[in-house]
Amino acid sequence: MARRSTKTPPPDDSYEERILDIDVVDEMQGSFLEYAYSVIYSRALPDARDGLKPVHRRIVYQMNEMGLRPERGYVKCARVVGEVMGKLHPHGDSSIYDALVRMAQPFSMRVPLVDGHGNFGSLGNDDPPAAMRYTECRMAEATSLMTESIDEDTVDFNPNYDGQEQEPVALPAAFPNLLVNGASGIAVGMATNMPPHNLREVIAAARHLIRYPNADLDALMKHVPGPDLPTGGRIVGLSGIRDAYETGRGTFKIRATVSVDNVTARRKGLVVTELPFTVGPEKVIAKIKDLVGSKKLQGIADVKDLTDREHGLRLVIEIKNGFVPEAVLEQLYKLTPMEESFGINNVALVDGQPLTLGLKELLEVYLDHRFDVVRRRSEFRRGKKRDRLHLVEGLLTALLDIDEVIRLIRSSENSAQAKQRLMEQFSLSEVQTQYILDTPLRRLTKYDRIELETEKDRLNAEIEELTRILDSDTELRKLVSTELATVAKKFGTDRRTVLLESGGAPVATVPLQVADDPCRVLLSSTGLLARTANGEPFAEDAGAKRVKHDVIISAVPATARGEVGAVTSAGRLLRLNVIDLPQLPESMATPNLAGGAPLAEFVSLEDDETVVCLTTLDESSPGLALGTEQGVVKRVVPDYPSNKEELEVITLKEGDRIIGAVELRTGEEDLVFITDDAQLLRFQASQVRPQGRPAGGVAGIKLSEGAKVISFTAVDPAVDAVVFTVAGSRGTLDDSVQTTAKMTPFDQYPRKGRATGGVRCQRFLKGEDCLSLAWAGPAPALAAQKNGTPADLPEMDPRRDGSGVSLAKTVAVVAGPV
Repeated sequence: MARRSTKTPPPDDSYEERILDIDVVDEMQGSFLEYAYSVIYSRALPDARDGLKPVHRRIVYQMNEMGLRPERGYVKCARVVGEVMGKLHPHGDSSIYDALVRMAQPFSMRVPLVDGHGNFGSLGNDDPPAAMRYTECRMAEATSLMTESIDEDTVDFNPNYDGQEQEPVALPAAFPNLLVNGASGIAVGMATNMPPHNLREVIAAARHLIRYPNADLDALMKHVPGPDLPTGGRIVGLSGIRDAYETGRGTFKIRATVSVDNVTARRKGLVVTELPFTVGPEKVIAKIKDLVGSKKLQGIADVKDLTDREHGLRLVIEIKNGFVPEAVLEQLYKLTPMEESFGINNVALVDGQPLTLGLKELLEVYLDHRFDVVRRRSEFRRGKKRDRLHLVEGLLTALLDIDEVIRLIRSSENSAQAKQRLMEQFSLSEVQTQYILDTPLRRLTKYDRIELETEKDRLNAEIEELTRILDSDTELRKLVSTELATVAKKFGTDRRTVLLESGGAPVATVPLQVADDPCRVLLSSTGLLARTANGEPFAEDAGAKRVKHDVIISAVPATARGEVGAVTSAGRLLRLNVIDLPQLPESMATPNLAGGAPLAEFVSLEDDETVVCLTTLDESSPGLALGTEQGVVKRVVPDYPSNKEELEVITLKEGDRIIGAVELRTGEEDLVFITDDAQLLRFQASQVRPQGRPAGGVAGIKLSEGAKVISFTAVDPAVDAVVFTVAGSRGTLDDSVQTTAKMTPFDQYPRKGRATGGVRCQRFLKGEDCLSLAWAGPAPALAAQKNGTPADLPEMDPRRDGSGVSLAKTVAVVAGPV
């Protein structure tokens, strides 16, 4: 195969070679300036009139040209991008689609301009939007305000990049889009960063400026106190906002909206419902995990993102027990994106020039544009109505002598002659004459004449109104103000961002960890645990109304960062960290564990195993006193090794279990056994020698055949105490079925020796053969049903072996004051 010659052909004699010597510095300067101007004017900076960059303006305009109205169906985003790219925007499809996506994101725009259908991304761009071949869009309802009356010569048009299409220089913009939706962009040598604002507030400021053109910044800031971000949050520090409104530059801080709540039964947490503008939850979670891993942040147990469509953003940060949530939150503000700075830089194009504008200047530029739009619209409409009036007047002239008109037309040689004769005969213009000739005969009835006269009157009134607006600057400004008020009423929403002068009192003065202050640990009859805010007992109020979970079966002193023990019916002592327990409000007047946490959150129990009491782990105390179902009593030597989470405090016989346990305070208490055959034995605790933890105890009460212990308590003989018993029947299907109950002063029962049978404490009536419930302890006694609902107790009966009285409600538990 022959090879093509690569030799350069000889120069043509007619070709004149021209070589220009250009200084490279001058060429670089000129080229760079052209490039910089192109970026500034055609890509990066918004126009101060409609608040849009060219790409956004072209998307909105082309969607309007495509008829993608809010009431019509969605179309593929790829179709919109293709139309914009092919007709108006000579750049890549990705830049167009990115701009379209942002206009559809409610977390980016305060008033979204695109109604998107599909995945348009997530806050912080943690989840990117789907490809444009999958998503669909149409104009949002508010977008019609941007293009309203664009076909009425309200704005100028320029040729597109190839001169085959026309595009608007700016949109009519019936609301101040630049302030409402903000803008951001990086040009060459300059940048813009404007936060969104509330539509109602901006329009209120604009209307105030219309009414008072010389209004100062303070007057405008009464209407626009600060930005209103789509994601809400809290703006801390308003001095930077005022600087930005005055000079066009300023800085403010945005904080997440956080509440302290009980996220689990055992832990408090920080619930984040709003994040700073442009910050997503994934960014916050990643930063927190990084800080926790590097030991720079303490007190955080877990972070969960529970965001969903129904509840919106919900980021839960669990706080470790022992740490103050407010202090941890202050650390999060300091170290994570939960507090971000926003630098305002109000740079926008005014008459093609980039300027830095304050709040008043931004409103003035927009209002001047709006005045011009409304003026041009009014002129256009007046011209259209004058043209129509001219036609109507000509037709009415013809109808006055319609027979002559018809005769002239019929007698003419052709339409041109008919047109000329009509113009001469009736003094009509060429346009009027042509309209008469084009009008069908069916429009020349008597009824149509009445309609034309009505239309003439209406057109004259409308022309007069439009002329009044165009001739009076006051009326023009009033019309613009009224239209803005209508927009605010229809599309305005409540403010989302809270404005704070400062961050409040510094939380840094609060220790990060909870102090080891005295407290008390309480166990309710329904198995709820909690701790108090201080170590003082509750002051009993006899007149206070009782509520659920107010019967406390065990209460021990402790410290917030200490430990207590839980004694179970199987003879085990389980350690509990006090800091893990929920804290009751300090304002609580009477004990109530409705806000407590269930035992199952802290200890693992076997089947049929229950917690019978709480105890301190103080080895200087007289120790525990235990009583079993088979009548065994034991005083335990207080020996609790700190390296063991579980201890055995008694060796039980087969089939036996602990009925009651109590930590002795002085060692001088009386121990009390009550059996199901109504025998009560009271003896001094000093009669029982303390034993080591593995010991099995000694005989406490002598039981009759078939009897068992149902109550074991310790009573201080120096305080007022009572004995409460409830009789039942073994023959019932449920042993808890009660018939009669009795409450007797404790001093009616004499002391007896240990290992004796005791004395009778209730006489059975017919149908009664056992006690279903018994208790001895300090007065006043409180009773509750199984679910914790309060129950009333009978009046005091001085007879120690008397019979009982009927109960209004079944009593499940009785306890003394705490």
